[in-house]
Amino acid sequence: MGLLVFMRNVLLALCLFLVLGFLYYSAWKLHLLQWEDSKYDKLGFLLQLDSKLPPELASKYANISEGVCKPGYASALMTSIFPKFSKSAPMFLDDSFKKWARIRDFVPPFGIKGQDNLIKAILSATKDYRLTPALDSLSCRRCIIVGNGGILANKSLGVKIDDYDIVIRLNSAPVKGFEKDVGGKTTMRITYPEGAIQKPEQYEKDSLFVLAGFKWQDFKWLKYIVYKEKVSASDGFWKSVATHVPREPHEIRILNPYFIQEAAFSFIGLPFNNGLMGRGNIPTLGSVAITMVLHNCDEVAVAGFGYDMNSPNAPLHYYETIKMSAIKESWTHNIQREKEFLRKLVKARVITDLTSGI
Repeated sequence: MGLLVFMRNVLLALCLFLVLGFLYYSAWKLHLLQWEDSKYDKLGFLLQLDSKLPPELASKYANISEGVCKPGYASALMTSIFPKFSKSAPMFLDDSFKKWARIRDFVPPFGIKGQDNLIKAILSATKDYRLTPALDSLSCRRCIIVGNGGILANKSLGVKIDDYDIVIRLNSAPVKGFEKDVGGKTTMRITYPEGAIQKPEQYEKDSLFVLAGFKWQDFKWLKYIVYKEKVSASDGFWKSVATHVPREPHEIRILNPYFIQEAAFSFIGLPFNNGLMGRGNIPTLGSVAITMVLHNCDEVAVAGFGYDMNSPNAPLHYYETIKMSAIKESWTHNIQREKEFLRKLVKARVITDLTSGI
């Protein structure tokens, strides 16, 4: 009798297991079919991108004159093609950085884990965590990121670039002598130790110096800079770094690493690698800067972006004679995936590409 009861219970358990397995498999297949029929790609971007404004946005901005800043324009368009987009993300780290769950559990470049003491020391000296009072007071902000591409040469875009409220430059790309093409205004320069201008006299005046921390050594370097301490060349940098930055502490900021994380994993779809820096999973500084302004600007433009590998004799950068053919396969970046991401933004008019290089 006991054996029969036991066998019956085993059969009932097996039947239940089979039924649950069938239901789970059916639900999974249904989800898969729905996803395949979905209008979004695997990252969550709209598959059918249109240069025309969605009807609700066309109506919202219909009465705004040409050339007048459109409040919330970039984020509204971004949300229309990527519904998971959430605008709330400050440009720079402030003294509440430990509360940011999205960066607390990741080491650089995707977070701040292990950097608490260094960041706290830096922020206690810089004290300012926002833009300037004048820019913070604007009800609508037009921003442009100026890339370093040779496509900027001889375009005479300087005046147009300087017309933007916020002009963002990257790494050590010079301004002096190239104003006709790249403008003379700089609101902020985003860089990391190896990319920073090394000659103090080449820094433009009245701009913010913004660190993008890609590794723990970068935060240590910034502490040296802020406190005007001697920079050690043996701190694990892959090439020589600036030993002095002609900026006072209140003119220095730390880029919110959430933008590196979001650009890499949410927008471009790079390998996660357990949240660690690895081959082909680091976004370029240009894509990181675009991610930052999507969260913090109302209208977004770029210039000097895009490499035309079909023109090997074209200039690689606007400020030097190195040719496009000098580009080698990148260990850290996935240029093709980044192109796909940026082209989505341009096609949907989320960003405006002044040099049509994307």
